[in-house]
Amino acid sequence: MSEILKGRWTARLDEPFILFIIGMRINKLWLVHRWLPLIIQMSAMLRELYPRPELGFMGGKTWFGRTIVLIQYWRSFEELEAYAKAKDNKHLPAWAAFNRLIGNNGDVGIYHETYRIEPGQYENVFVNMPPTLINAVAPMSEAKGVHASARGRMEPSTPS
Repeated sequence: MSEILKGRWTARLDEPFILFIIGMRINKLWLVHRWLPLIIQMSAMLRELYPRPELGFMGGKTWFGRTIVLIQYWRSFEELEAYAKAKDNKHLPAWAAFNRLIGNNGDVGIYHETYRIEPGQYENVFVNMPPTLINAVAPMSEAKGVHASARGRMEPSTPS
C-alpha cells in the first residue's frame, strides 16, 4: 500500500492531457468463460503499458466489481489512439477477439469515455490519501494559498 500523504494536496499538469475511462460490465455472471478472458486481456494491456511510458500512458487506477472501471491518464489523444490501433500492441487483438466472441450478444458490456483536459480546466484535492488518480501521475503541491479553494485550483498554474 502506498504511503498516506497527510494533509491537503493538489496535483497539477501544465500541459493538456487525456482522461480516459474504460471498463466492462458482466451482464451474465454465470458465463465466466465469456467475461474472464476479457479481464485477463485488460490486465495484459496494463502490464504492457506501465513499463512503456513512451506509449503516452501516464498511469491510472482500476476498480473491480460487476462493473469494472479503469481511469487512465494519457499525454495525448494521438498516443491513446496510436496504442489502440497498433497491430503489435495487445489492444487490437483483444478488440478483435471481443467482437468475434461477444459482439452484440449482451453477455458482457464494454464502454469508454475520452476527455481532453486543458490546464486550468480541472481541479482536485486529496486529503489524507495515498497517491491516487491524478495525484499518482502529476506533480503535487500542498493545497494552500491560492490552491486552498476549488476556485483557486481551477486557475492556470500560479505559485502557492
